[in-house]
Amino acid sequence: MISYCTNVHPAEDVAGIVAQLERYALPVRERLGDDKLGVGLWLSAPVARGLADDPQARKAFRSELDARGLSVYTLNAFPYGGFHDEVVKHAVYSPKWTHSDRVAYTIDCVTVLSDLLAEDAAYGSISTLPLAWREPWTEHDDHSAATAFEQVVRAIRATGDRPIRLAVEPEPGCVLDTVADALGWLSGRVDPEYVGLCLDTCHLAVSFADPAETLAAIAKSDVDIVKVQASAALHVEKPAEAREALATFAEPRYLHQVRELSGGVVHKADDLPEAWRELPGEGPWRVHFHMPLHQAPAAPLATTTDVLRTVAAGLPGEPHIEVETYTWSVLPDAGDLVGGIAAELEWAKANLVKEEVSA
Repeated sequence: MISYCTNVHPAEDVAGIVAQLERYALPVRERLGDDKLGVGLWLSAPVARGLADDPQARKAFRSELDARGLSVYTLNAFPYGGFHDEVVKHAVYSPKWTHSDRVAYTIDCVTVLSDLLAEDAAYGSISTLPLAWREPWTEHDDHSAATAFEQVVRAIRATGDRPIRLAVEPEPGCVLDTVADALGWLSGRVDPEYVGLCLDTCHLAVSFADPAETLAAIAKSDVDIVKVQASAALHVEKPAEAREALATFAEPRYLHQVRELSGGVVHKADDLPEAWRELPGEGPWRVHFHMPLHQAPAAPLATTTDVLRTVAAGLPGEPHIEVETYTWSVLPDAGDLVGGIAAELEWAKANLVKEEVSA
């Protein structure tokens, strides 16, 4: 099942979430002509706590989802709250995995997902942040974070028959900046039965990691791909010729990390406005700006859907796939949101779902 992530919708109470699903998810499902539509729910910390504390509220919320033909396989528990504030930037990485609030929020999400999980789901997944922004971070923090994951795993074990698995999502600029960082940190520190990887293909592309080599490295590790966030980065082959075009993407709400590959080295800038001052400008840039999967921007800009296609073709097993273009509200000329989400899901089904081979 392919889901779309509801962190695109600015709702931080149950009534608001239901209203957004009625306004957007239901028409998307109808436009696609599907009996069921997968939604990867984002629940702010207060919403998750309220639902976790009230079994009847969870039952009522499940009824609202069922009534609209919406199925839940996965939650996005990366943003803790305020994801549509005027300025989010580094705040999205708080609280970090050394803080009790992060543990409590994640356990609340486990409780909620246990009751919302679709009947045909083999497992449920919860994506989460790659520990914290990269600094400050110490060896003591490593130990504290590992202990925090153990607390969540204990809570998962108490939920019932169908497993729920955490999916740690590497992101440029964070403690676990790359997939290689995540594999190195997770291996030997967490229980791989319950904690694995969320492979965000925008983040992977921004890092300039080879997708096929990355999949091979994951296969050799003891870490599973639990979830894939199907996403595309902004690609600029010649940044010096694209300054005006890029300027329209330098918006104030979200952090847009930039990487440049030149001279065999990946150079780094933490946000798009800083990239002009800090990067050589001699090689291609990739920008952490989630671009619609089905649309190619006007030249000289492009996207990294080729990375996404390569990952999808080489995926082992059947991890959850979640289309995560949360940037519709800050995209230049975004257009109709229902039409955009529906078009992305159609593209994802056509390009990411493996065809069954008959015997």
